[in-house]
Amino acid sequence: MTAGNEWLGAFPIRPATDAVEALCESWRILADKRLPGFNPKKREPELTRVLKAHVELVTARERGLLGMWATEGVINTIDEGTAELTQERRTDIVYGWNNEQTGIQLVFEFKKLSRSARDRAHYLGENGLGRFVTGIYSRRQAVAAMVGILTAPMEEVVPPLRDALDRAAATGGLRLRVRPTGNAYDRPSILFPTADFDTEHDRDPDLAPSHGTIRVAHFFLVFGYTVTKSQKPKTL
Repeated sequence: MTAGNEWLGAFPIRPATDAVEALCESWRILADKRLPGFNPKKREPELTRVLKAHVELVTARERGLLGMWATEGVINTIDEGTAELTQERRTDIVYGWNNEQTGIQLVFEFKKLSRSARDRAHYLGENGLGRFVTGIYSRRQAVAAMVGILTAPMEEVVPPLRDALDRAAATGGLRLRVRPTGNAYDRPSILFPTADFDTEHDRDPDLAPSHGTIRVAHFFLVFGYTVTKSQKPKTL
């Protein structure tokens, strides 16, 4: 454990890791071959709903996970003076677990990623990673997950994304905490073996856990076959 990460000693890393590994296994099973209901042509919300159903009904049961899975969970904020809703957001997938001492709500935010600068900006923007920084996702949670669904080879997508994070850190964007290496990220991840890297962000006091920051693990998922624009899903 590195300096500044003392909170990790109290974080329930084993249940979180179990959830991450179950989700990644379900992805591999579903993405191994082109399926009518699960393929690169599907919109991201369609993919995440199928993935959540599979991990909940198949993989989590096989692994004996006791936590609860949800998709499109609603998060609200209210004006305490008027009792009116002031904001509403829906998470892609969330895993919840607790025991007598502690608990987690691990939110997975998914974004499709190609080679394009537009996709990188969307991944890093207010409706992507920004939801864990200035947005209301993972309120008072220490850990969250960004998941990139790759529609191009990883070596053509992920390194430019890491470079974009370094540029954001240099300009103060995303409230990134620069790492001892000088980068905006820790690579490899100190949270999960299957993550490519982690980022750490300062949050406002009403959103942050007690130590003041949120650490986001970044995962990148691929399909088990070459993805091109000309390919069409096969029917069974």
